Amino acid sequence: MSYSATACAKVILIGEHAVVYGRPAVALPLPGLRARAEYTPGSSPFSLQAPQIALTSPLAELPAGHPLRQTVRIVCQGLGIELGTGTLRITSDIPVASGLGSGAAVTTAIVRALASVHGLDLAPARVSDIVFEAEVVYHGTPSGIDNSVIALERPIVFVRGAPPQPIELGATFDLTIADSGVRSETRFAVGAVREAWQRDTPTFERLFDEIGTCARQSLAALANGDLPQVGALMNRNQGFLEQVGVSSAGLEQLVEAARLAGALGAKLSGAGMGGNVIALGEAHQSAAIRAALQDAGARWVRTTTVQP
Repeated sequence: MSYSATACAKVILIGEHAVVYGRPAVALPLPGLRARAEYTPGSSPFSLQAPQIALTSPLAELPAGHPLRQTVRIVCQGLGIELGTGTLRITSDIPVASGLGSGAAVTTAIVRALASVHGLDLAPARVSDIVFEAEVVYHGTPSGIDNSVIALERPIVFVRGAPPQPIELGATFDLTIADSGVRSETRFAVGAVREAWQRDTPTFERLFDEIGTCARQSLAALANGDLPQVGALMNRNQGFLEQVGVSSAGLEQLVEAARLAGALGAKLSGAGMGGNVIALGEAHQSAAIRAALQDAGARWVRTTTVQP
């Protein structure tokens, strides 16, 4: 018998980076992109299989600082369980280092799978707390938004230090996600922004206030199904992220291509300095947006439908 669990990807619709400094951010789950963890009990020492990174190894033989070894340690501590014998196999549809919450999704799937082995029925908030501990190891000073939206698997507004709040959506829409092909390292991007904030706090506080305003205004637009307004706020957010310094010529090329193809709004999503662009549109616009992003050099393009 094996024990398996999955967890979804996520996008930040509006509010990245400012969320680290106490402003709200809006995040959406992506149920069609998932990480999976499957634990099969056995008599051999606990082993990991992660075919997408060509990993098959007893856990104890991995370097102490290996991300998956650290993840399993943190999860076992959080669950209050001892490491057993058997094999944990990890697979994922989610591109790594692209702003879609790959690490948090993998950790969430591991938490759920190992909890099921021990008959633990965890509330989403508890899952989120355990995943956050792993996020701290990976990213240094994460906001907590990734673990929150992935554990809940619901659209949320998130303010650091407060419980995430589910939000209502008044319309169905398509989000097209384009991977720039440049890895986005959250720890590096967040650290670079912090250094810039320390050098010029008044300017960055103003930018974070503007981004927070975009996030707050988007809540009413999302609830009312006012997609043009949501798109306009995404575009405005992108402009502020460019001023923060986390955009790039490659990301802006993709943003412009999506807008010219009819997207209501387009922006980077996640840490930036690489990673993904997201484009908002209605269903009839998505094929043209996908084609434009592919022509503009995106490595990977996918459209997901977001429903109330």
